[in-house]
Amino acid sequence: MNRFAMAGLLCCIPFAALSAVVGEEVVYHHGDTRMNGYLAYDDAIGKKRPGILVVHEWWGHNAYARSRAEQLAAMGYTALAVDMYGEGKQADHPKDAGRFAGEVKKNMETAGARFQAATELLQNHKTVARNEISAIGYCFGGGMVLEMARRGHDLDLVASFHGSLPTSAPAAKGAVKAEVMVFNGADDPFVKPEHIEAFMAEMDRAEVKYSFTNYPGARHSFTNPEADDFGKKFDLPLQYDAMADKQSWGALSKALDAIYAK
Repeated sequence: MNRFAMAGLLCCIPFAALSAVVGEEVVYHHGDTRMNGYLAYDDAIGKKRPGILVVHEWWGHNAYARSRAEQLAAMGYTALAVDMYGEGKQADHPKDAGRFAGEVKKNMETAGARFQAATELLQNHKTVARNEISAIGYCFGGGMVLEMARRGHDLDLVASFHGSLPTSAPAAKGAVKAEVMVFNGADDPFVKPEHIEAFMAEMDRAEVKYSFTNYPGARHSFTNPEADDFGKKFDLPLQYDAMADKQSWGALSKALDAIYAK
């Protein structure tokens, strides 16, 4: 086929068919700490759209968090996989993962500032409607987004997937601006019945619009296809559950569509 025929063929292809998710390495800072993020969006969408923050598991900012950002981008959002540890640190062993996560959790003021720095980067991106921001998180990240909601960050929706529930700073009445969704594995040994009871009581007292979904048989890290490998390697109660993964993502998608009237 000559170049003129090829040009004619391309002119006949709908523009939407040429769309693609763009992934960009981004750098932002909290004080002197460099944060390495990953931004994903569909560059064929001409208008500004909501932005979604994705907070990683305790392993750190890795390919899994990025893949979720890309999924959201394919749905028409701009998504930022954030770096809560700084310098893009990742853990190869649970001991390091626990240490990295613990360092962040013990200073929630710093955690909040890092989250806010990521939020501002997302808000200022050319594709984002700056007043339409939500956040999701996994394991460590799930607990983090719940903490950000408790502290009154200006978010439309917060969704925690197999995240921790206990907090040292329960939400005050009227403080939470976001709708809150929690997706939990009913057989997750890290989330105790008393944690669930306390969380629900906290949300009720604070008059938060929230939902809590327990997936029967699902264990910790049920959304991550690599969970089985991690579980076997480190003798941890981790297990992927395809049905719970599909259902929880579907519920998130539906909630985002409702909020942003897509």
